[in-house]
Amino acid sequence: MKKLVFASVFFMSVFFAQAQVSINVNIGTPPSWGPQGYDDDRYYYLPDIDVYYDIPQSVFIYDNGGKWIREKRLPARYRNYDLYSGYKVVLTDYRGDSPYSYHANHRKAYPKGYIGKPQKNRGEKPVKSNNGKGHYKSEKGNKGKNNSKQQSGKDHDHNGKHR
Repeated sequence: MKKLVFASVFFMSVFFAQAQVSINVNIGTPPSWGPQGYDDDRYYYLPDIDVYYDIPQSVFIYDNGGKWIREKRLPARYRNYDLYSGYKVVLTDYRGDSPYSYHANHRKAYPKGYIGKPQKNRGEKPVKSNNGKGHYKSEKGNKGKNNSKQQSGKDHDHNGKHR
């Protein structure tokens, strides 16, 4: 009887261990600036700035003096780069953990300024409103917060005072 219980517990632990592995393999959600239609791919290559983006990890991968760095944000030298407007090469044929192992090939095939087939972003580009408080509105319409001019119909300065 003890052998039967042990065998049952062993079987269940192996079954649940395999179930856990399949749950952890899920692909992350692509960013709103990513191109539509590539939900199952893992990497983008951004030729204009020579940077990779790991979709499931939500990190940028870039060369920093010969060492490849993974960061949630772009390095300071690219802080003004527009991810919505820049072309994204979707690496559909690579599944490993280091896309930069083919970096020389990617640079040659997709030089700075490369534009392939037209892309449409997954989401809209947020646009800062003119109120100076860092609130955003949609690019297609004014859906932002605290837009005093449109809400009241009067001109206001940054402190809400009538001009």
